[in-house]
Amino acid sequence: MRRLLATPDYLRLWAAGGLSNAMRWVEILVAGIFTFEVTGSALAVALVQMARAAPMLFLGAFTGAIAEALDRRRILLTGQAAIATGAFIVATLAATGRLEVWHLAVNGIVAGTVWAGEHSVRRRMVAEAAGGESVVAAIAFDTTTASTTRLVGPLLGGLAYQTIGVAAAYAVAGTVYLAAFSLVFAVRHTQERRALRPRALLAGIADAARIALRHPTLFAALGVTVAMNVFAYSNTGVLPAFGREAFDATPFGIGLLAAAEPVGALAGGLIIATGRYRSWLGVGALILGSALYMLALIAAAASPALWLALLVLAAGGLGTAAFASLQTSLALTEAPPEARSRMLGLVTTCIGTGPLGVLAVGLLAEALGAPAAVALMAACGLALLAVVWAVAARMRDSATRRG
Repeated sequence: MRRLLATPDYLRLWAAGGLSNAMRWVEILVAGIFTFEVTGSALAVALVQMARAAPMLFLGAFTGAIAEALDRRRILLTGQAAIATGAFIVATLAATGRLEVWHLAVNGIVAGTVWAGEHSVRRRMVAEAAGGESVVAAIAFDTTTASTTRLVGPLLGGLAYQTIGVAAAYAVAGTVYLAAFSLVFAVRHTQERRALRPRALLAGIADAARIALRHPTLFAALGVTVAMNVFAYSNTGVLPAFGREAFDATPFGIGLLAAAEPVGALAGGLIIATGRYRSWLGVGALILGSALYMLALIAAAASPALWLALLVLAAGGLGTAAFASLQTSLALTEAPPEARSRMLGLVTTCIGTGPLGVLAVGLLAEALGAPAAVALMAACGLALLAVVWAVAARMRDSATRRG
């Protein structure tokens, strides 16, 4: 850890990611609360969140292929400038009383397009800056920081909404994005680049998909990523409705709900980042950690009090720490070096399936109520995890017999 933090480029990329991620969660919570208060509809909140996540589904695999051809530093700088501009525009609209829900959806699309390159651009650069055997620890520390931002961001978002309002919250976010831009600008980055041939993009993506479908570990990483984003993380799409319906929570209370799971994820991520339990980390930890969070969601939905829901979600965060660290590090360590950005692009595409879950949980919340919707989605996620585990085990057995 000391060596990583003493590496200037790693430190800059890590800090830039932490700042941007924190403001991302501030935006998500503030946009969700504003939308629910204006419309009173859990589905409307889900649709705004879906607009932010949809670009990852449609662009994720392409960003992986593009990041192997274009300069990743320039891609990252362009993205930081775009999200800063979007935040300042929303702040201006809110300050002049002209902000509408569709403005937040459009801003979400812009931010989601930038976020589609997070794994294949910034995290690939993080791994390259760390180098050698430090990749797993570097990614674990980076994902631990992301968990911290998911803790701090919603708390700041809920507090900001109650105290300084939407305009000031987005103005602060834009300023922090500019600080992240300045950090990335100072990074010295070199990479081997392939020629960008648009016709070859699809062929490269298809080749990465074939690699994943032949490799049980990569298949499991992609399958579990789909399960977590469709059936678990999608609950953030109805979190304002969940907090109000289940516990009559204030905006700050909703922020506490959003921050509970990251508390456990922070603790789990710090343990992983020490490297002491490296031998435990693999497909089993990836699947079992994800299952723990889904069970926590079911328990939180059935909780009679806010404090109890916060406790079980924090416990579930221990599982998301394993998931967040392994979904990226397994793709980096198991894929061939020449296909790693494309594999991370596929991971991003799998993350981008989240809007399907956001839409589903929004529709279920309208019909059954938000707590029941969250519990039902988590139960379906557990079933999908069981399928992924069984298929990966069969793939591994077949490979062993062939060997």
